[in-house]
Amino acid sequence: MKIDDRSTLSRRSLLTGALSGVGLAALGGTAAHAAAPPRGPRVLIATNEPWGTYHAAPLLPEVRRLGWELTQLVPDRSGIKPGDPVQVATPDEVTQADLLVVTGAGDWPADCAARFHRLPLIASSLAYQLPVEAARAAEFRSRLRAITASSPAEAKVFDDYLGTRRPITVVGTPQTDDLPRHAPERGTVLVLTSVTKSGETGGSAPGTELLLAAAERLAAAGKHILVGLHPREDRSLWERYEISTVPSVQASARAEAAIGIPGTVFPVVASVGVPLVGCTDPRLQIPDYLLSVCSHTITTADDAVSAVTEAKPVSRKVLHEAVGPIGGSARRLLKVWRKAGVRA
Repeated sequence: MKIDDRSTLSRRSLLTGALSGVGLAALGGTAAHAAAPPRGPRVLIATNEPWGTYHAAPLLPEVRRLGWELTQLVPDRSGIKPGDPVQVATPDEVTQADLLVVTGAGDWPADCAARFHRLPLIASSLAYQLPVEAARAAEFRSRLRAITASSPAEAKVFDDYLGTRRPITVVGTPQTDDLPRHAPERGTVLVLTSVTKSGETGGSAPGTELLLAAAERLAAAGKHILVGLHPREDRSLWERYEISTVPSVQASARAEAAIGIPGTVFPVVASVGVPLVGCTDPRLQIPDYLLSVCSHTITTADDAVSAVTEAKPVSRKVLHEAVGPIGGSARRLLKVWRKAGVRA
């Protein structure tokens, strides 16, 4: 696998690759329209968590700036909350589109790739995967016109996950495009939750009991606990503490340190400058690059206070390997989508 870590594409490539200059791709055998009025591309996205729109949400500012249309494919609207900013549609409701992006090779993305078999296809990692080939990756990987990942480390994992040996373009993490300034409040510790119970939207992560116990130890030691809830976490477990009203990355600006079950948000929080402590469990499978941004990892709640007290921010080298280039990531990602999506 070759990792392409170029942070920009040429203006000429952007202009000549504009999707607005081509007809709509046919969907599943429907004839393409030869002459469409100028407009931004219509992109479909399918994720391993079919209703998990929070992975697509950080792309919306750039999507809107460019005049694109981004629609997340869902089996139905049962898992979508009223007012969700991400536009969704079921496959039956889609009549025309220019590009399909899959963020994984689980059942839902693979089903969508098969359904929209005539659309250009790109794989973009927006959440962490494991470095083991996914069971259904072989069904569509030969169709992939481009593959992107946030960081060099994530690219290596995504390559193994897809079972490819292809160039992967490193674009950064869209969540880093609007990082808050770190202004820690004395004694404040951010608790980054995961998901306690599995559901149709996605699976759970072991370790919640350890994290709950660690939060109790920290509170008893006089720390103010600020909770950054995973979008699918059970809120009732954490109501004894202050639950952040803003996303975890924004909340991290208030924290002297953060502790949680290592996940996709960890490198982003590290990029704010917040020291991290990871709660690990023998049942957890965590890519090494997520552990690399942790100043300490703990397996028992008794170690929580000392680990948080001693935690330090990671080095720039570790941060770049884990999070990739910071700032402008959504712009770089959409440039790849545009350029690769019109290739013959």
